Amino acid sequence: MGKNIPKLPFADYVDRLVDWLTINLDGFFEVISNLLEGIVEGIISLLGLFHPLLFIILISLIAWKTSKWRVALFSVIGLLLIWNLGYWEDMIDTVSLVLTAVIVSIVIGVPLGIWASQKKSVQQIVTPILDFMQTMPAFVYLIPAIFFFNIGVVPGVVASVIFAMPPTIRLTILGIKQVPSDLIEATEAFGSTTKQRLLKVQLPLAMPTIMAGINQSIMLALSMVVIASMVGAPGLGTEVYRAVTQIKTGIGFEAGLSIVIIAIILDRITQNIGIGKRGEKA
Repeated sequence: MGKNIPKLPFADYVDRLVDWLTINLDGFFEVISNLLEGIVEGIISLLGLFHPLLFIILISLIAWKTSKWRVALFSVIGLLLIWNLGYWEDMIDTVSLVLTAVIVSIVIGVPLGIWASQKKSVQQIVTPILDFMQTMPAFVYLIPAIFFFNIGVVPGVVASVIFAMPPTIRLTILGIKQVPSDLIEATEAFGSTTKQRLLKVQLPLAMPTIMAGINQSIMLALSMVVIASMVGAPGLGTEVYRAVTQIKTGIGFEAGLSIVIIAIILDRITQNIGIGKRGEKA
């Protein structure tokens, strides 16, 4: 069958599209590149203002306030271990990359999720796009990102955003749609507008679900740090990638353990934002 049917030049179409975008939207991509690079550098500069001990104390206080004392204790021990192993600067770079990707995911994903939850036609368009974003291998995102943004931290951020954004959009839609219908009917009976109903009823009740989506986006962005290092993004992923290429098991384990520590701290903190220590809504 394959011998009788000519092959579709699909790869050629994609290459032509990428070439056209690179030529005609070069200014747009340059603006995006400068913006993302500025955000990453700004976060690195902000985090760099704190001495490691002060930074550890602040993170531990946040963990204690939002979670249990065990999380605060783990944060102290884990961050002290990262500092002792000599990966503090790499950790700051990794956290900056992840935070930038998550900020972009929230800025784009939450409004898009709200829009899709209010209009079924938008959700029908968005859902297959999200399926595509989540099922396409992450390495594939690096190829156009390199063409559009060259080598460095920016293509790593872009690939992380594409990979990490879907949970934020999906769970924003889910959280708003799960608001009990009797509450919606009550707001309509009192004459509330769509904006009032959304801001005062649906979003507050959907916030735990939305935060769960943001939490998943953080975890997915962290999972991209090693892949992002292949296109020049700095951080712990670079150490893991270097250890793999040079077959240095010990260094790879240390850097990988540092990523795991950051993931656990961010996961526990973001899981409990807006929720009390006993699992009740704050």
